[in-house]
Amino acid sequence: MLTLRHPLLSPRLLNLAGFLACVGAMAAALWLQYVVDLDPCPLCTFQRLGMIAAGAFFLLAFLHNPGATGQRIYNALAGLSAIGGGGVALRHIWLQSLPEDEVPACGPGLDYMLDVFPLRDALRMVFSGSGECAEIDWTFLGMTIPQLALLSFAGLLLIALVQLLRRY
Repeated sequence: MLTLRHPLLSPRLLNLAGFLACVGAMAAALWLQYVVDLDPCPLCTFQRLGMIAAGAFFLLAFLHNPGATGQRIYNALAGLSAIGGGGVALRHIWLQSLPEDEVPACGPGLDYMLDVFPLRDALRMVFSGSGECAEIDWTFLGMTIPQLALLSFAGLLLIALVQLLRRY
């Protein structure tokens, strides 16, 4: 178990930091969508859902400020959300790394898939990828959006793991 005694590493402040990191990531995603005019592909949408879920669990842990068991439950859920979002980001990175001739054809939009197909089929189509998910439209410091998302999910997972493994 980790022993963290510094006041800046209190469980409540770490949960607030995790929540604020999620808010920052979502603000960046919305800025890219509405200011830079980059519409999110289906995989980006699922990464956003993972970020929102992790942020919600960090926020609940911050507001509730439970004891050791509650902290571990909230942070396990936040960690699972980060793992799920990171898994989607890894799939997205893999699609972007494919040679041009191996990129799947562009498919219908996520809204259309969810309206027309059963949920299982829509999810299968999303995760099999499409050409729009393989496009690299924007980079920051040489990293693509899903690479930045993966880095964010790794940071969130680190916060959750610290909270899970700490001695209360």
